[in-house]
Amino acid sequence: QVQLVESGGGAVQAGGSLRLSCGAFGSIYALQRMAWYRQAPEEGRDLVATITTTGTPYYVDSVKGRFTISIDNNHTASLQMDKLTPDDTAVYYCKAEGVRLLSSPTLWRTYWGQGTQVTVSS
Repeated sequence: QVQLVESGGGAVQAGGSLRLSCGAFGSIYALQRMAWYRQAPEEGRDLVATITTTGTPYYVDSVKGRFTISIDNNHTASLQMDKLTPDDTAVYYCKAEGVRLLSSPTLWRTYWGQGTQVTVSS
């Protein structure tokens, strides 16, 4: 099995920065992409950014120019968040897509982290 462990959430004032990290741990043969989603109170879970293991990023319009997603060779994805606004307040979830395990390398799986709270005050 695979476990995603997130860290880096917290509280910050508007205009500040936070950096989230997500490590994928387990018997991973390969994975295709990692992503960050967020869920504000009483809202659905929305995509924030994705990155392939080859380093190709994608951002939703609301975070372009403010957030930077990255990934390393150890299946750890990070999300640098700058110029934060109160609208960025949410629980942020990490997702690993196209995960293949050593025990079953032909099956593709998806895993989610437990979520980390980001609170931005005005």
